[in-house]
Amino acid sequence: MAEIKLADISHDQRLLVPEETASTRCLAGKRRLASLDIFRGLTVALMILVDDAGGDWPAIAHAPWEGCNLADFVMPFFLFIVGVSVALAFKVLSHLIFHFSFELDSLVLPFNFLRISNKFEACKKVGFRTCKLLFWGLLLQGGFSHAPDELTYGVDVTMMRFCGILQRIALSYLVVALVEIFTKDLHEEENLSTGRFSIFKSYYWQWIVGASVLVIYLATIYGTYVPDWEFVVSDKDSILYGKIQSVPCGVRGKLNPSCNAVGYVDRQVLGINHMYHHPAWRRSKACTENSPYEGSLRQDAPSWCHAPFEPEGVLSSISAILSTIIGVHFGHIILHLKGHSARLKHWISTGLALLALGLTLHFTHLMPLNKQLYSLSYICVTSGAAALVFSALYSLVDILEWKHMFLPLKWIGMNAMLVYVMGAEGILAAFFNGWYYRHPRNTLINWIREHVFIRVWHSRRVGVLMYVIFAEILFWGLLTGVFHRFNIYWKL
Repeated sequence: MAEIKLADISHDQRLLVPEETASTRCLAGKRRLASLDIFRGLTVALMILVDDAGGDWPAIAHAPWEGCNLADFVMPFFLFIVGVSVALAFKVLSHLIFHFSFELDSLVLPFNFLRISNKFEACKKVGFRTCKLLFWGLLLQGGFSHAPDELTYGVDVTMMRFCGILQRIALSYLVVALVEIFTKDLHEEENLSTGRFSIFKSYYWQWIVGASVLVIYLATIYGTYVPDWEFVVSDKDSILYGKIQSVPCGVRGKLNPSCNAVGYVDRQVLGINHMYHHPAWRRSKACTENSPYEGSLRQDAPSWCHAPFEPEGVLSSISAILSTIIGVHFGHIILHLKGHSARLKHWISTGLALLALGLTLHFTHLMPLNKQLYSLSYICVTSGAAALVFSALYSLVDILEWKHMFLPLKWIGMNAMLVYVMGAEGILAAFFNGWYYRHPRNTLINWIREHVFIRVWHSRRVGVLMYVIFAEILFWGLLTGVFHRFNIYWKL
């Protein structure tokens, strides 16, 4: 069986097919969905933008608690892309001519492709790729590397962060991939009827899993009793460093920063020392006078302002599976609807419905938008936004064929793991920062940012923004273009 091209942030979205002839491989190569590569590249670029410019532009950084800023769309976009890619990677239509996105010709796939033995092999590959995602997640976000500004490495394992972006992707990917593998035979010989909701009926197992995830999340977040809790302040810059702080709770069903069930589950399962020690809520008005900018905590700040909180924790990661399931649904639309207009009609109507539901939940205060809790309203709004962005890119790139204007994003999307590790996680910057003149702050990167951008614009905020766009995002776009020219890709 050919290598499975699965869907983390760097996987391509080709069909899972057996060993083929050269002509078949050439034909399959034309089937790559350019708009999905560009969407992936756009999401990686957004991650770099909000990470490196969010400190100077808090409107694009993560919302301190309730609300949804630009940075809060990055994680759901990744999960949506994973879902679309998984659907394309695992779908095989037996005895049917497979009509892919924009070609008039077709690819007939063999009937006996995914039998039980091959399902076992596929599961092994899924498990192995999940382990690789977990490994890189722990290495990059567990605290081992302090790049790019602190030129140190190593981590106290008693304080190691267990969760992170790649760990959340790994969980969502594992769940939806296994569902796709084990439910394929239930509908691989079905030809969808023309009914508006027939595709939901055909893939009912995916929606059963999604409903189960939602029930578990809602039952836990509203039904769990959160007792009083305490912690030791670990911030060495705080005057309270090393002191025990208490947080009064004794409530059930609260969605505030101090007493929500998401934090309680993480403290019980992960341990408070293994959670993220710089949560976005520190920029809230309750915690700092510099809000929405970062700053020292107020002297009268409530005790929870000093506490850690895991934005990619256990319960919120379970909820995040829904974002990936919605992406899987959009991948199924590509596979089963032949015309561009039919696909766009379904995608846009679904995206608008999700947006309407999410905004209704938020503004009626039934469940506010909250990335930290990964609330249902947040899932709906961000998934709806992903649907509309994907639809727009599909229209521009795969229908109108305006591909050249998006080439840097496409190249980033095709080599997303490389850009994530070396760029978004600052590994390349750490390498350059290791070579400095007399003082660790006198590095090539800091000199370029200060003299080529900030001084030219006479504004730190504008200079930093221009630096991130041109010296980071465009740099990675051109570099991955060179790598693409020589067929160099980093895939898990």
